[in-house]
Amino acid sequence: MSASRYLLSNGILLQSSDVPPVRNFLETHPGAYTTSRTYNNASWLLFWERHMKRLSESIQVLSNVAPWLLFKSNHPAVLSPSSATLPIWQPTVQVLVNGSLCKVLPIALKERKDGEELAITTLVSGNLEELNACETVRKENMSKILDVHVHVETYVPPTFGIWGNGVHLALVGYGRNVAAAKYSDWVRIRKPLEKLRPPSVTELLLSNDGDQILEGCVTNFFVVCCKVLDSNDGKALCDSFELQTAPISDGVLPGTIRQLVLEVCRSEGIPFREVAPSWSEHEIWEEAFITNSLRLLQHVDSIQVPTEWKSAHSKTWKEISWTKKQFQGGPGRITTVIEEKIKGKAVMEGYPIRNIYAC
Repeated sequence: MSASRYLLSNGILLQSSDVPPVRNFLETHPGAYTTSRTYNNASWLLFWERHMKRLSESIQVLSNVAPWLLFKSNHPAVLSPSSATLPIWQPTVQVLVNGSLCKVLPIALKERKDGEELAITTLVSGNLEELNACETVRKENMSKILDVHVHVETYVPPTFGIWGNGVHLALVGYGRNVAAAKYSDWVRIRKPLEKLRPPSVTELLLSNDGDQILEGCVTNFFVVCCKVLDSNDGKALCDSFELQTAPISDGVLPGTIRQLVLEVCRSEGIPFREVAPSWSEHEIWEEAFITNSLRLLQHVDSIQVPTEWKSAHSKTWKEISWTKKQFQGGPGRITTVIEEKIKGKAVMEGYPIRNIYAC
């Protein structure tokens, strides 16, 4: 079933055949972006306030350290942090985004089919000429400095826990730059990794050394490890469990769902450590899952890693020798608990669609 797509760019609405897939759109437009979706038959937005906060933070980070990833300009050479830095007010960004959603959501909601949700990607780019024309940046002139694009697409979320709905991962690429911000140019940068994607692999993982796993191209990555104790007879015993995921300081995206997972671990007393899971210890991995704002949480069925990391990037997937770990059954106990608690948070933090219409 083909997805229906809608795009509102600076007040101009495009529909269906005129709208590119979101990946193509992001690849050709600079800026900071965030992706969320509706749930409960398109009556609520998932963690919308968190996404708006994250989007505002990404805009600020790019403005400060990598303005060429945020601003569109006819003269890229003049972009520098000193000339492009601008203050960002989250409420103002949210007003601009909600104003665009007001115009596109009624159409998308009317035409969607029952059971479909809406994936909503918001891209914000900066206009350097407008910024330079302003003597002082104020909240009231932010609409001139920031261009807002809202891409909406129908989406059917995978059902959690069903046999065969797990993901298959492959470790293929190096970690991203400017990981503190979510920016559209990453879509272009990661394209060369596709030649390393084996068939049936759902997501590509990133590492700087072939051992410590940072994250996926569009997901955060978690493992549940068995803490091993040596018994008197020399056999390893599983004493307790620990959730592991790479820390932000390692250069991973501070994803919205990643943060929610850590909040759930704290509230439920689930031991966790922010450390990059090490492939050399994969034999004690009991569970694994990935997170992002569309899938929320999906358990991992398998992970494969090149046996020789340094030479892998000059090859195709057929030429690489792989080592593979297969997880048994569906999602494990810890994964299931975290998924259920995140769904509960989704209900508590749900942002009603009617609030968008009130803009």
